[in-house]
Amino acid sequence: MSSQPQAAWRRKLHDIIYEADTPMGKLFDVILLILILLSVFFVMLESVGGLPEYIYEWLYYGEWVITIFFSFEYIARIITVRRPSKYIFSFYGIIDFISTIPLYLTFILAGSNYLLTVRALRLLRVFRILKITRYVGESNKLTRALLHSRAKIFIFLFAVLIVCIIAGTLMYLIEGEESGFKSIPLSIYWCIVTLTTVGYGDIHPVTPLGQTLAAIIMIMGYGIIAVPTGIISVEYAKSEEYVHVNSYACPNCNSSKHRDDAIFCHKCGEELHPEEF
Repeated sequence: MSSQPQAAWRRKLHDIIYEADTPMGKLFDVILLILILLSVFFVMLESVGGLPEYIYEWLYYGEWVITIFFSFEYIARIITVRRPSKYIFSFYGIIDFISTIPLYLTFILAGSNYLLTVRALRLLRVFRILKITRYVGESNKLTRALLHSRAKIFIFLFAVLIVCIIAGTLMYLIEGEESGFKSIPLSIYWCIVTLTTVGYGDIHPVTPLGQTLAAIIMIMGYGIIAVPTGIISVEYAKSEEYVHVNSYACPNCNSSKHRDDAIFCHKCGEELHPEEF
């Protein structure tokens, strides 16, 4: 009998931590995101010199309070799943661990507290909150479009690289070292900068023929920028509507993206809401 209250307690905590479609789950995620933003802000402010000494002390204490909260949260995430390794070695699990340890490392490595800025990566959890809106469905469609068009984009970028090598070599032969094009790799760098319409201006052609070639490359740059956009747009338009999924994480394998009417986990087959039966 004692195991049942313990299982119910763990499941309730699991729903709060991993579930973003419930009021408590959303509240937990919002608090988490606020603390992440505060932590990153504290670290950035601590790097500013000339502030009163008491401000640095408060920042230090604030970082420790947030770090302790993240530590308890990390432990809670581990103990509320049946297979802790599924969380520990998952993408978010690694991010959570990396963003928790920097302040503890200050006892060993001086200045490691500035690594706390990696906590900004935890802001990716904001997508768990957005999963209850239609925007996540749109982001999933965009992700699928990018995946489906990756081969075409790779071939296109490879062709662009060949063009840059040829145009950079021609510019090296036309302008020469006296115009700043001291090597073929440097000329290729100039071509990439020009083709992408960045234009640092550190080197530039001075001869009429070189300027003509540069003008052609600049015009090509506008077209080249538009091609990947067109490829992705076509794949995006062809993408189909998928079944809406929620953010509930399986307590057994920690998999998410289940259908709203799902009873069992789509990956391990574990019952998702056994307390309802």
